[in-house]
Amino acid sequence: MPETSVLQNPFQNHPYSKKRVRLAVSLFYFGQGVCFASWASRIPDLKSAMQLSDAQLGSILLALPLGQLITMPISGRLTTIFGSRRMLTIATPLYALALTILALATAGWQLAIFLFLFGIAGNLCNIALNTQGVAGETYYGKPIMTSFHGAWSVGGFSGALIGLLMVNLHLTPYIHFWIIAILAWAHIAINYRYLLGWQKPKETEKTKLFTKPQGVLVQLGIIGFCSMATEGAMFDWSGVYFKEIVKAPHALVILGYTSFMIMMATGRFLGDKVIARYGRKRMLQISGVIISTGMFISVLFPFIVPATIGFMLVGIGVSGIVPMVYTIAGSNKKVSPGIALAMVSGVSYFGFLMGPPLIGYISALSSLRYSYAVIGCFGLLISILVAKISAIK
Repeated sequence: MPETSVLQNPFQNHPYSKKRVRLAVSLFYFGQGVCFASWASRIPDLKSAMQLSDAQLGSILLALPLGQLITMPISGRLTTIFGSRRMLTIATPLYALALTILALATAGWQLAIFLFLFGIAGNLCNIALNTQGVAGETYYGKPIMTSFHGAWSVGGFSGALIGLLMVNLHLTPYIHFWIIAILAWAHIAINYRYLLGWQKPKETEKTKLFTKPQGVLVQLGIIGFCSMATEGAMFDWSGVYFKEIVKAPHALVILGYTSFMIMMATGRFLGDKVIARYGRKRMLQISGVIISTGMFISVLFPFIVPATIGFMLVGIGVSGIVPMVYTIAGSNKKVSPGIALAMVSGVSYFGFLMGPPLIGYISALSSLRYSYAVIGCFGLLISILVAKISAIK
């Protein structure tokens, strides 16, 4: 059975059971998903309150990923120095606090500043959390990283539903965000003790502020880039595709996005068993093919049933790629997990940023169908790159 353990287990003396550690780490992923979705669910309300145009809001929203990108090298270094457990117990409460501050904005420039801070806190959480996820997988002794990301997806669903409830109860974003923050802090107080402490960094790493990227880490980042560009295209353009290309009735416009999200979450909870059986290399190659197949089906047959099936396949295809890439990067023996993950996620996250604009630019030059066809090629690129990386087993 390939890849039943990603590293020699350094946590034999940890006092808590594997299941309790897995639950604690999963809850941190879940909580981060809830916080992010809580913000996203109230964007329309904040937009209306500040009377922002679509163009103004679009520009302001760039402040969040900007804060994340700027913090990438710093967050990896801090996680290496202090460990993912300590960083999570510091960054996660700050992330929840930054959520509440968003509701204090009364003008667009204020919201941009607060989103920038939200992005910084979010990235500190993200690198520490995925480093902890690698540690949790090592402690568990078999692949479980995709289920951690599945917990984030469930948190996203839950946060959206809570947001819908808060809107129907006519609660302001400020009250809503404080409820989420208090629940987050309570969860941290209960579960932080079950987190794992990572191995101390090598002495040679202590003097380095920045580490030269390894070729394999850059290649893993490109694989993550292709996957996250696909995710971004599905998040932002699936509704438009179903409305303008598929010509779906108004009530079914959301069908493409919903089918994609459901299958992505399902794939993350089922993926660990498949990875344990077939290995990450084979699964990454198959995932790339599935992405391309789903995209090309939706492009060649732009009708409700085949397009929905195509979007479902894309959801399955992308579900395990980023978790697998993060596990491989975090298992790198030449670079500490925090720094390796920061390198890979930094390159990957550009895909999430560039995917949606790329769709728009290609669509303006040709059509939305051609845009999705180009994104479909990313899946084939993933399979080709994986075949050339000997470090992936």
